[in-house]
Amino acid sequence: MEFLENSVRMKDRRGSVEVITGSMFSGKTEELIRRLRRAQFAGLRVEIFKPSIDKRYSDTRVVSHDDRSILSTLTDNASSILLLSGNADVIGIDEAQFFDMSIVDVCNTLANNGKRVIVAGLDMDFMGNPFGPMPALLAIAEYVTKLHAICMRCGNLAQYSFRKSDESRVVVLGEKDKYEPLCRSCYNMSLKRN
Repeated sequence: MEFLENSVRMKDRRGSVEVITGSMFSGKTEELIRRLRRAQFAGLRVEIFKPSIDKRYSDTRVVSHDDRSILSTLTDNASSILLLSGNADVIGIDEAQFFDMSIVDVCNTLANNGKRVIVAGLDMDFMGNPFGPMPALLAIAEYVTKLHAICMRCGNLAQYSFRKSDESRVVVLGEKDKYEPLCRSCYNMSLKRN
């Protein structure tokens, strides 16, 4: 019976791209893990990837700020996701902003092949500019979820990841020691002070 169910499921598969985005500490990875776990509970084959640059919590797991985690594969480049996703029904990709623009073609190829692709990543860098491939991923996605953190200064919804250090490189990995979520008003006031 399981073979028959999987055969039917394979025939009716329609690929899609879902993007979960927002600032740091908004719950993007937590939402990604939630969706992937639901797919696993449904008996779907799931593969999860993250860029090899992101080893903050674990080399082998995608981990949220609230310590939820799911087994993942580190990858140096987006094209290897095509090779490693095999016969997965659902592909999860965390920290997509750290991949180059080829991640867009990878996601399109997977979706065109009937895969459900769920991508999480920052929409803006610490300067408030669109981050890497995220604008293009948002454009091709069938579904977009924008999450907000809470502003650490006033309690309003936050959409900016304010960097507290003086480092000027776009990619600087860190947690609450280097970043805090801020609303537009508090972000702009913080820029004026610096």
